[in-house]
Amino acid sequence: MKKTRKAMSTKNLVMYAVLTAVTFVLQYISMFIRTGTFSITLSLVPIVIGAALLGWKGGTWLGFVFGIAVLVSGDAGPFLALSVPGTIITVLVKGAMSGLVAGIIFKILKNKNNTLAVAISAVSCPIVNTGVFILGVFVFFLKYFMTDGMTIPALIFSFIGVNFFIELAVNIILCPAIVRLLKLRNI
Repeated sequence: MKKTRKAMSTKNLVMYAVLTAVTFVLQYISMFIRTGTFSITLSLVPIVIGAALLGWKGGTWLGFVFGIAVLVSGDAGPFLALSVPGTIITVLVKGAMSGLVAGIIFKILKNKNNTLAVAISAVSCPIVNTGVFILGVFVFFLKYFMTDGMTIPALIFSFIGVNFFIELAVNIILCPAIVRLLKLRNI
């Protein structure tokens, strides 16, 4: 009994470490894939995988790591120039909430249909990521964007819309396939 518990703990620790590293690597790679001002976030994929394999705590951790990676990579630089606290809060909360929600959704649905649970978690992750980002823009940065007379719908569509749909498609395609392969390999 004790050996099984230790092996599971080691397995989870290795999974946390690998997915943390993948999150950082994907964030740095995604900095070079841009649509307009924002980079396409590839790091949502390991967040969903972590939520499915490690639970909501794993998803939350990986989302938080994603937030740190965004801050460290310089991808949030334009927003840091406007408000350091607003940027840090927005980036860390949007990442952590993305993983938390994906993990909770997976936990609720996994007993009904594992693939569907991963797919819906994969959909929820970019929705929460983008939704909390928009909320952060409204709370901390709206005054900076409204100075040129841009309307709120134009702001959301032009800055965020294209990225969201690409991130959503990447998650829907990759997350269920990767989790299924990992489960087949008993990982």
